[in-house]
Amino acid sequence: MARTKQGSEFEIEVGGEPYVWRLHRQPGWSSDSATRHGMAIAVRHRDWQREAVVEFPAGPEPRYGAPLLKASQIDLKLVSNAIASAIEAGWEPMSRGKTVAIIVDAKGS
Repeated sequence: MARTKQGSEFEIEVGGEPYVWRLHRQPGWSSDSATRHGMAIAVRHRDWQREAVVEFPAGPEPRYGAPLLKASQIDLKLVSNAIASAIEAGWEPMSRGKTVAIIVDAKGS
């Protein structure tokens, strides 16, 4: 997992194409209701600007006082599956347009 110049972004290759991803949102409680949301990663093709935000399910509630999730702790296979699922769901990373939100399961599928 190579870090890019920003330090909080990481490079990964999926399907022979280079992508850059970062942890977009920590898992936690939603501010507008009493529900929890899962983590989300933002991903884009290294040479293009269109992003996809891939959202994961909330998962089990963390223990009280547990440390925050760090991007370096996220399994690269999960990130790779999430990127492939976003592309399969219709995200076109080499096109222009708004950021696309994709919801995946706990395995990134």
